[in-house]
Order: sequence, then structure tokens, then C-alpha cells
Amino acid sequence: MSTKILKISYWVSTGLLALFILPGIFFINSPLAKEGATHLLIPGWLATTVGIGSFLGGLILIIPMLPPWLKEWGYVGLGIVYLSALIGHLAIDGPIPMSFAPLLNLIVLLISYFTYHKLKYPKVIAK
Repeated sequence: MSTKILKISYWVSTGLLALFILPGIFFINSPLAKEGATHLLIPGWLATTVGIGSFLGGLILIIPMLPPWLKEWGYVGLGIVYLSALIGHLAIDGPIPMSFAPLLNLIVLLISYFTYHKLKYPKVIAK
């Protein structure tokens, strides 16, 4: 795969993540967010913590000059959030279509992660 296609894939997937994640900080204490957390049996303090952590993780992914180890932690943290959301929705609501929405975010996160690594470490991935 060419470097140009990798860069486009990386920035499109990472940009989509930023569009999903970053605006959420403005709605962290909205009635809809509180209702969703209550529905999933998530305590308010945890929902707030996850919301702030997700915002910081989104920032970490889109700021290019940050060190790779910090970006790794951003990807790991967001991956845990999306997997936990998937498990929570499946546990509470069962296997309905809406329960799989976090899986879409996880897929976009994985595309961003793998293209980031192919761009950052091209020789390691090629082997």
C-alpha cells in the first residue's frame, strides 16, 4: 500500500474518531448522557471519568507531535472504552442492532491504529 493511501486512511479514520469523541465533552452532564449511563447501570462518577478520559484520548490521537508511547496509551484507553461499551450494551439490552454501535467506533479505531503503525514503523510492519 502506498504511503499516500496510508496517510489518507490514517487521517480520515483519526478525523472520524475526533468527530465522534471530542464534541462529547460538551454533553458530558446532559440529561441524555445521564439517562444513558443510568440505563447501563454506570455510576455518574464513572461516566464523567470515562467522558473526560475519552476526550483526552481523542486529543492525544489528533495532535501529531506527541510521543508514540502516549498515542499507544490513547489507543488502548479508547479501545477499552469501546469494548466495555459493547459488553455493557449487550449485557443490558441484548443483541439488538444498537448494541453493536460501539463496534463501529472500535473498527475505526483499529484502522487508525494500524495505519498509524504502518506510517510510523514501515520496515517493522513489512516483515
